[in-house]
Amino acid sequence: MSIISEHFDASAASILNNKHLEAHIEKIAKTLYTCFENGGKLLICGNGGSAADAQHLSSELLNRYKRERRELPGITLTADGSTLTSIGNDYDYSDVFSKQVRALGQPGDCLMVITTSGNSANIIKAVEVAHDKLVTVIALNGKTGGQLNDFMHGNDINLIVTGDVTARIQEVHGLIIHCICELIDSYILD
Repeated sequence: MSIISEHFDASAASILNNKHLEAHIEKIAKTLYTCFENGGKLLICGNGGSAADAQHLSSELLNRYKRERRELPGITLTADGSTLTSIGNDYDYSDVFSKQVRALGQPGDCLMVITTSGNSANIIKAVEVAHDKLVTVIALNGKTGGQLNDFMHGNDINLIVTGDVTARIQEVHGLIIHCICELIDSYILD
């Protein structure tokens, strides 16, 4: 079997092994739709490939997914290199998202953290600040959920994609992002 075939098979298996997350995905979409309908915004962050996923989701919300609809306020906290490097330099890299959540988050907003392990200090600090600001937290998490599990509260949503391979978790996160966008579009347009 070729490396390419192995990747396709592993990806398909990972996707199918996580179909049980359907109710969580629907809850996330309904939470975000309600947030947007009530004038709130979504702040999104992650590291590495998860930062790219944050930007992907933001673009689908701000522009459109598949159908024409109004613009939705999805703001990625990962894209402003000047802000990220100034906070990392002047304070600490673990503060790059929490300082932005403190400045931008308002009651009724949502924060989505995207992580494949649940162990990044900057993600955990952002969650703590979100709770202080009465911002609902949504986690697209991975593996066993990591340390982040201990920081999630009652109204938060902690969706954990099972698996040990970061690439497979990220692939499922990408599919989940598309499902969320599709559902939000259907709530608005249908």
